[in-house]
Amino acid sequence: MRIIGIDPGLRCLGWGVIEHVSGRLRHVANGQCRSEGTDLALRLLSLHQQLTAVVAEHAPDAAAVEMTFVNRDGAGTLKLGQARGVAMLVPAAAGIPVAEYAPNAVKKAVVGAGHAEKRQIDHMVRMQLPGADPVGPDAADALALALCHAFHSRSSDRLARAVAAGGGA
Repeated sequence: MRIIGIDPGLRCLGWGVIEHVSGRLRHVANGQCRSEGTDLALRLLSLHQQLTAVVAEHAPDAAAVEMTFVNRDGAGTLKLGQARGVAMLVPAAAGIPVAEYAPNAVKKAVVGAGHAEKRQIDHMVRMQLPGADPVGPDAADALALALCHAFHSRSSDRLARAVAAGGGA
């Protein structure tokens, strides 16, 4: 399974692609989409076009997108939500299922602590994906999202097998 993690941002949207095959995780690619233009609509269009090209090039089977957190700046939160809409729309338009994860859940899955710092996330991404060299913090976060989805998928698969075998609820 190929998974794309997407860390939404209006200025810089991070993405990271991993493969999950036979219990092994492998880094495929990572990068950042930087919005272009001065008005919001053009910036969102720019992100949409760039992310569409990434999805077409790497052909993921699943996507993981970070949930938006609400902060004191309501206007900033709304703009981030619009970038998140692009992050969810692009894979959905390509027929790719999209999972959503809270930032603390991603940190907990990858680092082991729900309030980990950016440098800790970067370090653990590099440890878990040998050869990965995230191009920036947004790309490292995106790879962490992909890892989180891979971990949750493995847990879901084990549970489904246990239930099918009559060992679960």
